[in-house]
Amino acid sequence: MEDISRRLKEFEKANGLEGAMVECVPNFSEGRRKEVIDAIASSIVSVEGANLLHVTSDHDHNRTVMTIAGPPAAVAEAALAAMAKAKELIDLRVHKGEHPRIGATDVVPFVPVGKITIDYCARLAWLVGELAWERFGIPVYYYESAARRPERKNLADIRKGEFEGLSSEVLTNPDRRPDVGGPSLHESAGATVVGARKFLVAYNVNLKTEDITIARRIAKAIRERDGGLPGVKALGFMIEEKKMAQVSMNLVDCDVTPPLRAIEAIRAEAKRYGVELAEGELIGIIPLKYLMATAAESLMLPSLGEDQVLEALVWKKGKDGR
Repeated sequence: MEDISRRLKEFEKANGLEGAMVECVPNFSEGRRKEVIDAIASSIVSVEGANLLHVTSDHDHNRTVMTIAGPPAAVAEAALAAMAKAKELIDLRVHKGEHPRIGATDVVPFVPVGKITIDYCARLAWLVGELAWERFGIPVYYYESAARRPERKNLADIRKGEFEGLSSEVLTNPDRRPDVGGPSLHESAGATVVGARKFLVAYNVNLKTEDITIARRIAKAIRERDGGLPGVKALGFMIEEKKMAQVSMNLVDCDVTPPLRAIEAIRAEAKRYGVELAEGELIGIIPLKYLMATAAESLMLPSLGEDQVLEALVWKKGKDGR
């Protein structure tokens, strides 16, 4: 990893990104084997400067989401270390889970924090993709702001057919082949989708029904691509562990569609089928401003600010040294 570290630090310096911060939220196709999840997490924290902020695992989805933050070079190195460990420990040929996937490390998005721009995050994503192929033999697709082809901007379009279908299709259809590496997918680790995007909130809602058809109908009704809420991606799943159907969402622009509006839309659609909501589930982390917005609307406090929230006020004063 020494050469990888050097390349990334050279990138950081050449682009004037010293002191910048970036977030990375890699998703791994493993949510059941604790020893594998712990090993991937350990590979991340072993990189100096990379902060592992949160780990969320789901048994039925068989998927783990990890949130990393820190300087661009350190975060990118940690993401690559995790990709290498996931390649070693996850075999998609025997992997089963509710969530769509094409790779052991399925997706690696870089998210700008502070002064770094989305364009620099895209450049960082391109370098990470090149290194993943050069060093580990993992083919890479680029998506969102790092997409090099317009039809690959949307993650769902890249993942069509999942690992099994895509592994076959790349052999006969050049339009489905990876942006870097290949043309075949790795036999056990598949391919990884690397990109740059704005912050999103991953939020699921479980329904008091085992009818997955209802969850899928609700997901179709609320997601943007089918005429629903702007900035909402949604799918319907069955969560066997809880015997509940689930509407799984990515809220890709919470300034346009905040979490409260999304859950209200789900509740309204569920009512049409005589179904109640059971509980929500947050995957990863959420910015305080969206929680504040939800609280302000729910409590009818349009002027609610962080200066009225104890923990936020204490944190700010501590940061300012007062």
